Amino acid sequence: MFAQAGAKIVAVQDVGATVYHPDGIDLGALKAHLAAHGTLAGAPGTETIAGDDFWGVPCEFLVPATLESQINRYNADRIAARIIVEGANGPTTPEAEAILADRGIVIVPDVLANAGGVTVSYFEWVKDFSSFFWSEDEINHRLERIMSEAFQVIWQLAEERKLSLRTAAFVIGCSRVLEARAIRGLYP
Repeated sequence: MFAQAGAKIVAVQDVGATVYHPDGIDLGALKAHLAAHGTLAGAPGTETIAGDDFWGVPCEFLVPATLESQINRYNADRIAARIIVEGANGPTTPEAEAILADRGIVIVPDVLANAGGVTVSYFEWVKDFSSFFWSEDEINHRLERIMSEAFQVIWQLAEERKLSLRTAAFVIGCSRVLEARAIRGLYP
């Protein structure tokens, strides 16, 4: 997604290896190498680096996308990214989040970063239930609108109340549940 938007991917890590190139990695070549060799190590145009060095790679965005608690008190002080977009569920421990906040690093929490998949699943349910037929473009347009609005509301609350994006997302989520409960009541 980032590469499709024109971003330069400078490091990739999986369970077996971490590869890096400061001028960017050719993702097509990396995928082909992985398919042919079963490892990222040795991919053309990359340098294999130690796994722990991944956290210190200078970059704008860091996307932890596999494991829970992978950003923790042991590596949070080395992170060189300005923004972390949590692709995995719970990749940042509370201790690490505090360290990152003190350093001014913005975290887009998993509950927001992963909401697109849940939203599209809802669209699929609505389509099936109601026999609607939406094109991929219509779904992408609806998704972009919903996600943009959600991000704006969360960002605004975080700014107004000096909250992290995670706390703002939880405040909004809990408020909406309480509003729905007040309107609809509790079901047995």
